[in-house]
Amino acid sequence: MAMTEIQKWWMLALVLITGGICYLLAPVLTPFLIALLLAYLGNPVITLLCQRGLPRTPAVVLVFVVLFTAVITLPLLLLPVLEQQFITLALRWPDYIDWLQQVVLPRLQALAGTTTVDISVLKQAFSEHWQLLGGGAANVLASVSRSGLVLLAWLANLVLIPVVTFYLLRDWQPLMDGIEGLLPRSSAPVIKRLARQCDEVLATFLRGQMLVMFALGVVYSSGLWFAGIELAFLIGMLAGLVSFVPYLGMIIGLLVAGIASYMQFHDLAHLWPVLVVFGVGQVLEGFVLTPWLVGERIGLHPVAVIFAVMAGGQLFGLFGVLLALPVAAVLVVLLRYVRQCYLDSGVYAADD
Repeated sequence: MAMTEIQKWWMLALVLITGGICYLLAPVLTPFLIALLLAYLGNPVITLLCQRGLPRTPAVVLVFVVLFTAVITLPLLLLPVLEQQFITLALRWPDYIDWLQQVVLPRLQALAGTTTVDISVLKQAFSEHWQLLGGGAANVLASVSRSGLVLLAWLANLVLIPVVTFYLLRDWQPLMDGIEGLLPRSSAPVIKRLARQCDEVLATFLRGQMLVMFALGVVYSSGLWFAGIELAFLIGMLAGLVSFVPYLGMIIGLLVAGIASYMQFHDLAHLWPVLVVFGVGQVLEGFVLTPWLVGERIGLHPVAVIFAVMAGGQLFGLFGVLLALPVAAVLVVLLRYVRQCYLDSGVYAADD
């Protein structure tokens, strides 16, 4: 039985009210969303372990320990490397400014017919304050500790995320069964079919694409390190991080790595290893990583991905950035369904 007009208006009101509550409570909801994403990533592994004969609770404990060991260990391993990379970047920053002022700007000014721009102030500022980059982590902790309330909220979120994640992992199936039990019986088959499609799309983004991004970051960082680039780790991870948009990671990484190589070696011959690294990365992404880890294309255009992330950040901050791609992926599924309903309707098929 189709919904009545009143039911449709109630459904629209419910969606608007839910969106308004999320907007108002975005800072509070952020740790819960992170916990939900972690639980979503870990639940398939728990399901697989249960199918192999392991009881649910031991499986949850095992996955929880492995998940948060990785979450805690990875930043501890990366922070010293990142700090050293930022120190190297800061030490070379005056050289970048000189190259920009003496080579790039004169050519741009010759083309545009503008007057000389003095950017020595920027160079002096970085020369005087580069030490701040090296001690970035300590400075952040010091600034946070100045406010007891901010520190308390920060610690509360750190404690809250693993607690909520554990309970979500443990009670995932009962929660899903409870939601399914609330569905209108007449619409339940369609909703469950759309939910399965949404799950496939979300799995592609949150599992497959994240693994592709990480793998590309490792490939780019390792290749640039073998090529002798001092900022290899920083550039490689940056390129991997933005590779959720096709070709964007390669373009940004190639541009930044090319400049870093030229500034380090002062010749164009060392650009060839950089080109090889990103060429190999693109081949691996297109023929190995994406087919293996992601599978078929899910229909999110790169422009839609960029817009979703920027819109989410503008509206909801960090909460919106975390929520942007999952919401965009779900919207793709819903829009496909609406399009198919339109194509099957009498409006589309009506004769002139």
